[in-house]
Amino acid sequence: MIFFWAFVIGGLICVIGQIMFDVFKLSPAHTLSILVISGAILDGLGWYEPLIDFAGAGATVPITSFGNSLVHGAMQEAEKHGLIGVVTGMFEVTSAGISAAIIFGVIGAILFKPKG
Repeated sequence: MIFFWAFVIGGLICVIGQIMFDVFKLSPAHTLSILVISGAILDGLGWYEPLIDFAGAGATVPITSFGNSLVHGAMQEAEKHGLIGVVTGMFEVTSAGISAAIIFGVIGAILFKPKG
């Protein structure tokens, strides 16, 4: 059943993004920003963790999870280190994923030739 709910929730997040493109004619940058901010707001309200528990990868794979990670890391580090923890917490939690994306992107660019 977890696969079903992951598919439904992940698909619903993607449908929301597609509606932003098609109906509201938002640019990819605006859509991306809105989805990241939505994930951040949901985590700030304490609603994103239950969504992750319910949907698993359906909630952790879409870009809304990035906003969740930023706020989650900032809040955890703020409790430990105060105001400076807000800044360091965002980078600490997300640095591995961002670094991996950069490294694999460079490797892909070296190994494969783009079709032009």
